[in-house]
Amino acid sequence: MSAEPVKIERASLWVRIFDSDIWHSFKQSKITIVAAVVTLVIFLGALFAPWIAPHDPFDMATLSLLDSLTPPAWEEGGNPDYLLGTDDQGRGILSAILYGSRISLAVGFASVIFAAVLGISLGLLAGYAGGKTDTIIMRIADVQLTFPAILIALLIDGSVRSMLGGIDREQSAFYVLVVSIGLSFWVQYARTVRSSTLVEKNKEYVQAARLIGLHPIRIMARHVLPNVMGPVLVIATINLALSIITEATLSFLGVGIPSTQPSLGTLIRIGNDFLFSGEWWITMFPGIMLAVLVLAVNLLGDWLRDALNPRLR
Repeated sequence: MSAEPVKIERASLWVRIFDSDIWHSFKQSKITIVAAVVTLVIFLGALFAPWIAPHDPFDMATLSLLDSLTPPAWEEGGNPDYLLGTDDQGRGILSAILYGSRISLAVGFASVIFAAVLGISLGLLAGYAGGKTDTIIMRIADVQLTFPAILIALLIDGSVRSMLGGIDREQSAFYVLVVSIGLSFWVQYARTVRSSTLVEKNKEYVQAARLIGLHPIRIMARHVLPNVMGPVLVIATINLALSIITEATLSFLGVGIPSTQPSLGTLIRIGNDFLFSGEWWITMFPGIMLAVLVLAVNLLGDWLRDALNPRLR
């Protein structure tokens, strides 16, 4: 097979992307473009933090308590080596924000993937199987909806930590957070996918797949699932922002990422202890980063919801 057909296929793919209604909608919204640029910059900053951060805030050998609580460089007593100042352990706030964003985004993405896989699987099963299976799954979902997500996350976090027993808390903190937040948000995926599956399973292409003897799992995975992914993408985008906020809340409450490897929420919690003594920068700059990141992701989620809505095209 020659390379020419492959090049033509790739070129036609890009042509279809740039000629699509979604790309046109993206170009027409200046707010969405700004949100996408801000999100991309934050993602790249977090991804390349080890290379662009002025210091490594996790390397205890490079930290000095003599540099602790240094104000930003433009304030009296500031140090040009620490543009945004330092915290109580001598970590540069700018470097800590870059590394902290990396942890917050990692927890957010991992928990969204976990919640999406669990929720989509249960939603497909409930919608396609129906009967008692549908009733049991949906009643569990209804019960969980009566509790706030943060309360569910706290309950799961405490239960998992007590079951882990002697395992090092710092080693398990990331995975416990992912499971806790993921189990807090699977219901939205399950309910949405179930509703779409109830419609799709009665269509002709699913009936034809049944007639030729395809296994139900194959029908759900290869035929029903691709047709219910539109709403799931919107939920995942919005839930990414919610997961980051939930992680920051749990870390602020002291049950999230430990202070030795701080996320944005942990940095805000550390700075809160020094806020009234005048060291405002420890809380202020991580808080601004968290707010900007969540706002940008939410704006992208709102745009994606409208762009994928056929009624608004």
